[in-house]
Amino acid sequence: MNLFLAIFGALFSIMNPLGTVPVFVGLTKHNTKKERAITAFWTAIDVLAILLLSFHAGKYILSFFGISLNALKIAGGLIIASSGFALLTGKFSEHKGMKRDKVQKDIHSRESISLTPLAIPMLAGPGTISLLIAYNQEFQLINEITIIVAAMVSVSVVIYFILKSSHLIVRVLGASGINALSRIIGFIIIAIGIEYIISSLVDIISKLNIN
Repeated sequence: MNLFLAIFGALFSIMNPLGTVPVFVGLTKHNTKKERAITAFWTAIDVLAILLLSFHAGKYILSFFGISLNALKIAGGLIIASSGFALLTGKFSEHKGMKRDKVQKDIHSRESISLTPLAIPMLAGPGTISLLIAYNQEFQLINEITIIVAAMVSVSVVIYFILKSSHLIVRVLGASGINALSRIIGFIIIAIGIEYIISSLVDIISKLNIN
């Protein structure tokens, strides 16, 4: 249960679906309630597919590019921490390459927004992908893999309900409420990124001392 909560909490914090709510509202303001629900559903499905692919293909990616786990964790930690700083400074959308005017122009040429820009890069960005690749190397037991997959499915379900209720969330919390929550989550994300960097550095130093 502790592993499930740790994985779920890390994924939820890094993906920050609450931070995606204003973007979702802006892109679907002319859609019906049913159309918004369908978009939210397919966004959650796309996110889950990206999470599963990132996790299960992780070892092949590392092997192909010759990247060590510690190098990946340090790089991922930097990306994760930078995402946290972006949330703290209120520049999360810009950090994800999602300036509102560009999104609005681009959306007219797309049939669906579920895969891009919502699933990628708003939710399942480089920080999430690198985190899952690291998990692939750290957790090898069947029961651990099952728990991680369950956490990915659970966070995808939560993303669906958050996006589906996004217009209601905006009305209840308002922009200031969502911004405040995002800043709190940003602090947690920074801590996660730093923890990854520290654990990698400790492992590298310990190996140097042994040699």
